[in-house]
Amino acid sequence: MGIREVFHFELLGAFSCGSTEEEKTKNSELINGMGKKVRSFLQYLIVNHTRSVSSEELIDQFWADNSRNPANALRNMLFKARQLLREMFPEGEDVLLTLQDCYSWNPAIRLSLDVEEFEELCVRAREEAEEERCSLLRQAVALYGGEFLAGNDAEWARTQRQYYQTLYLDSCKAVLPLLHKKGQFVEVISICSHAYAVDFSMEDFTAYQMEAHIALGQPGQAMEKYRAFKERMQKEFGMQPPERIEQLYTLADGLRKKGMDDEDILRLVCEEEPDGQAFFCTFSTFQSIVALEKRHIRRSGEAASLVIISLESERAPTTDSRRMEHILMEKLRTGDPIARLEAGSYIFMLTGACVEDARIVAGRIDSAFHRTYRHSKARLTFQVTDLKPYSRAEESSL
Repeated sequence: MGIREVFHFELLGAFSCGSTEEEKTKNSELINGMGKKVRSFLQYLIVNHTRSVSSEELIDQFWADNSRNPANALRNMLFKARQLLREMFPEGEDVLLTLQDCYSWNPAIRLSLDVEEFEELCVRAREEAEEERCSLLRQAVALYGGEFLAGNDAEWARTQRQYYQTLYLDSCKAVLPLLHKKGQFVEVISICSHAYAVDFSMEDFTAYQMEAHIALGQPGQAMEKYRAFKERMQKEFGMQPPERIEQLYTLADGLRKKGMDDEDILRLVCEEEPDGQAFFCTFSTFQSIVALEKRHIRRSGEAASLVIISLESERAPTTDSRRMEHILMEKLRTGDPIARLEAGSYIFMLTGACVEDARIVAGRIDSAFHRTYRHSKARLTFQVTDLKPYSRAEESSL
């Protein structure tokens, strides 16, 4: 028998059915007019529409140990469910079929569920290359309209609700770095806002949102996100934000104080401050800072340099790595970004400094290290290169 009709159901967020807004409004009124248990019963049959559901299974789910005559209660419930379906879909005859001690949807009717489309998009994304994976994940995240069957507190609904919520959060975490790489910062902020409302404790959502605000020249908004996250972490878990979040806050605070505009968003301050230190960050954050500085120097024509400093591994003990971090933090300018490449190896950027200037800075760091730690046998090596600006073609492709 061929498919004659398609019934559309939305289970993510508010439960609704219909292909048009008019149908959804009409059917929502009918559904809300029925009892809570009737809705849950119908929802259970919808979720399990691909198979026959036995009378025993339905009784176990809805009348376990609290009904004197569960078989009669099941018959009454089926009557109400069929009546509701006839009102919702007046042209759909015999929507629910009674088979031998079980119940099934009429094979001439196909049920289209948003949860199935959502799950399919998430699963397909795992097998695709980056560009297609990003597209599929964006569709999946957009389709998640809220928690599965919101308001249904039955055990079977709670279990599936947790599954789809986890699938949604995993999809958000997977798509954020892809969107960040594309420079889609407004979309990053939108996704993070919705995901944060589902599970604020996942630091990725706060971190990516802060990074996006910083990239858009909105350090003040990044700091607001930090404060809200910190307050909730302290209230709910008695914990401080992780290092990654703290570093982003430090960066945002520095940018806000110096009044950076959107062209100079990540060009850090060159002026000395009495107690100022360089900015130690993760390598991924360092990459973002460098990328935005390359945009800046294309417009300004100013110089910038990258310096890699390494300790000879055979001579330098672990303590020398910590000593090197201390010297870099103290001797570089306030806001100069530093990241660790590997044990005993660091990279930092000097804005406003040509290669010759950067070599002078490197020499001063070498002298400061050996003057401060006279007994260390560590040998420092430096690699200096000038930072090339993006070409117009490269920047337009980002």
